[in-house]
Amino acid sequence: MKSKTSFFCSDCGYETPKWMGRCSACGAWNTFVEAPAEEKNKSAAVQAKARAPRGRPEKLDVVGDGQELRFPTGFGEFDRVLGGGAVRGSLVLVGGAPGIGKSTLLLQFCGSTGNSEKILYVTGEESKNQLKMRAKRLGVNAENLYVLAETELPEVVEAVNELTPTVLIIDSIQTMYNPELTSGPGSVAQVKDCTLGFMQLAKSSGMTAFIVGHVNKEGAIAGPKVLEHMVDCVLYFEGDRSLSYRILRAAKNRFGSTNEIGVFDMVDDGLVEVQNPSEMLLSGRPKNAPGACVTCVIAGSRPILAEVQGLVATGGGGGPSRRNFNGVDYNRAAMLLAVLEKRGGMPLGGCDAYLNVVGGLYLDEPAADLATVLAVASSYRDMPIAFDLAAVGEVGLTGEIRSVAALNQRLSEISRLGFTRCVIPHHVRGDVKAPEGLLLLPVRNIREAIGVALNA
Repeated sequence: MKSKTSFFCSDCGYETPKWMGRCSACGAWNTFVEAPAEEKNKSAAVQAKARAPRGRPEKLDVVGDGQELRFPTGFGEFDRVLGGGAVRGSLVLVGGAPGIGKSTLLLQFCGSTGNSEKILYVTGEESKNQLKMRAKRLGVNAENLYVLAETELPEVVEAVNELTPTVLIIDSIQTMYNPELTSGPGSVAQVKDCTLGFMQLAKSSGMTAFIVGHVNKEGAIAGPKVLEHMVDCVLYFEGDRSLSYRILRAAKNRFGSTNEIGVFDMVDDGLVEVQNPSEMLLSGRPKNAPGACVTCVIAGSRPILAEVQGLVATGGGGGPSRRNFNGVDYNRAAMLLAVLEKRGGMPLGGCDAYLNVVGGLYLDEPAADLATVLAVASSYRDMPIAFDLAAVGEVGLTGEIRSVAALNQRLSEISRLGFTRCVIPHHVRGDVKAPEGLLLLPVRNIREAIGVALNA
């Protein structure tokens, strides 16, 4: 009898019995991959091992009483991104490019919690000896850390049931496979089935599970998009491997905010927390260089200073102008350039424009609008912005400067880092309290802001 097949969209996880060129759920093209439909039933035996006996309904106000739902990871930055610590019974997906430091972060986490938690580290990419060599280099010496070099899901499930750890680490999900399925490791069906098995293990036993997932060339987690829907928390470990700084951010978190970021420094003996990200992101900033302006953004609960760099060059060849933006939303940056041309009197239509946020940050709030406009204007006029001047404000389509939230908190951080002047919206000048030593420069529109910043 011919086996039935089904197709999955690798972007959104939509399932259909026949192949389609365009996904009717998310609209993506050429994203459907084939997976035997019978694999769902074949994996039931393995998944059944992870199921706990069916429980009885309980009142919400008595669920979890007397239990500590969170425990510290040993890294303040890691705890911040997770929402205050790791949650028991949760499934966390840690994604990032190969070699960025995902395994290093989790191995150091084992070293900091291995004396209070029983940890099972399942490695599918390294042998036990290789993992031990890396642990020695990182100074990891945990009493309750167990290592298993295995890639088959049934063997991992059996080891978990026998050892009953409180923390499970899978490195990586792309190497895990269920031998009862016909597809190979890393396929849509295998990744989805193995993740479902680990999810049932975590939920039924109260064990915290961390799954390492590599990213593809587009920067998304390799495997089906539905994988991100199955887990409780999706963390991305980002950074340029040629630089030492790494940024950990949450793309999804059922138990905390997704606005927090954690900053680490990759040194010879592992990752070190960066307690003051603002100072790190501003290190090496050149003096009297046109095309740079500092702003303050709010990442979760803390303010962080970021440097926005702009470069305007005369377009050549009579072709269309180039636009290349890193660290800012493309559409919003294009809008700011249009406002600067229309309301600021700068003909940028025939110029190539480039924007970059130093340190790998992504600025997704309007508070960085004013600094972006000033950086571009500074580069266009080839006039530097004062080294001790920062700018905070939202820019409207008419060129007006609007206020942003938590302005007093931003000004305190700006003053703490040694800045003596800050450009702010004019209509809030009476509502904010300037820290000692910080001169506020209120402006109404981008013309006033450019005049103040470039002549300060």
